[in-house]
Amino acid sequence: MKRSILLTLAVLLAAATGMAQSLEKMQWFNEPEQWEIKDNTLAMFVTPKTDYWRISHYGFTVDDAPFYYATYGGEFEVKVKVTGDYKTRFDQAGIMLRIDHENYIKAGIEFVDGKFNLSTVVTHHTSDWSVITLDRAVPYIWIKAVRRLDAVEVFYSFDDKEYTLMRNAWLQDNTPVQVGVMGASPDGDGFRATFEHFKVKHLPDMRRLEWLKKNSAQ
Repeated sequence: MKRSILLTLAVLLAAATGMAQSLEKMQWFNEPEQWEIKDNTLAMFVTPKTDYWRISHYGFTVDDAPFYYATYGGEFEVKVKVTGDYKTRFDQAGIMLRIDHENYIKAGIEFVDGKFNLSTVVTHHTSDWSVITLDRAVPYIWIKAVRRLDAVEVFYSFDDKEYTLMRNAWLQDNTPVQVGVMGASPDGDGFRATFEHFKVKHLPDMRRLEWLKKNSAQ
């Protein structure tokens, strides 16, 4: 019994340690010239004339915007508080879940025609874009994504308490995913973006939970 309790405590301690994110241990894809990490907050100057998009509508493919990430398998929840000094059409900042250059989801705030939009781009070989236009400027936004099975639900919040669904999209399951924060400035000269309280929370695999339920000892 004592050994069992000690083993359980060790497992719980390991799980708690694994849940703590360290921005310093993440890595860049398209590292910007200016960035810093302080008090577990990432600030960067988004590289000018950069974006993530594939083919559809515009006819071009770009894959060159700053993306700071770690790789996760299985099911999880990721969230972050995003602040940006948006200036030019299509300036954007938020989160991204990326399998490779042909399969990714990015979501956050995008500045279009002087208005703040909740924006999601889903790419599977070609990109699509959906927006929810806000009726006012906001100083910051919380973005959360939940990966369950082969779907990702994307939510937004103004207070990290009440979250509203903004997109439900397919993403290949049982495949490692790069998870992190991104910014892009396709038309502009760049802008400062800040990411606070970045957190990835492991979620137990739904299929395994169902199996366990059916095969638990009676």
